[in-house]
Amino acid sequence: MGRKKIQITRIMDERNRQVTFTKRKFGLMKKAYELSVLCDCEIALIIFNSTNKLFQYASTDMDKVLLKYTEYNEPHESRTNSDIVEVSFKKTQTTHADSRRYTHYMDYTVLNMQMLIKCTEFCRRCYFLHVCL
Repeated sequence: MGRKKIQITRIMDERNRQVTFTKRKFGLMKKAYELSVLCDCEIALIIFNSTNKLFQYASTDMDKVLLKYTEYNEPHESRTNSDIVEVSFKKTQTTHADSRRYTHYMDYTVLNMQMLIKCTEFCRRCYFLHVCL
């Protein structure tokens, strides 16, 4: 059984928000660890909660990774929340368009099958009339 889909908006209940933060923070750190091991990459993860408490994870030494980041001058990928929302929205639109195309295709296929059945019945009747006459 799959998990139910939640709406990504601010959780209003303080207690629920704190529980969700703790669980997701752990999940994010676990994913960062897995990514660093599987892909042999350096990761620095910095999180400030709503009360400005700092949480951090680094696959190696945080200071070394941050120094590397500050000295990096080449173009690189940088994303914000609005970028993620936009990509997610476009993906949803594509999925809906694919679904509509598939539905139209299936409708067309069903119509073709219905026409084939009617033509087959018509041919049988014609054959029957031809044999009987």
